[in-house]
Amino acid sequence: MVRRDHLERAVLEALWDCPDGLTAPEVVELLADRQLALTTVHTVLDRLRAKDLVRRERDGRVFRHRAVRSREELTAEAMVAVLQDSADHPLALSMFVRAVSKADADALRRALGAEERRRRS
Repeated sequence: MVRRDHLERAVLEALWDCPDGLTAPEVVELLADRQLALTTVHTVLDRLRAKDLVRRERDGRVFRHRAVRSREELTAEAMVAVLQDSADHPLALSMFVRAVSKADADALRRALGAEERRRRS
């Protein structure tokens, strides 16, 4: 049995890779290795729309679906949500910083500096 969140993620990945959007049959075709029924893809797209992760627009006789937010936005939201679950935010952040690579730590420093400059202006 395939987990629902894995299917949702696979559909989002397909949508992120196609910024012009996809119809449900196109999603089925792109995820052919999963052997998904068209009704299953419609259900997944409806769930993603209910979560405000996907929007749809009529394209002739079908709907074209597009991701509302980027991979990076959803990754950041997930990181913040996990941090909120921690009872000790400073400790969790400290452990995160110890675990990231030097390149990621440098990127984090740059992002923090840019955000600080943005807040000051």
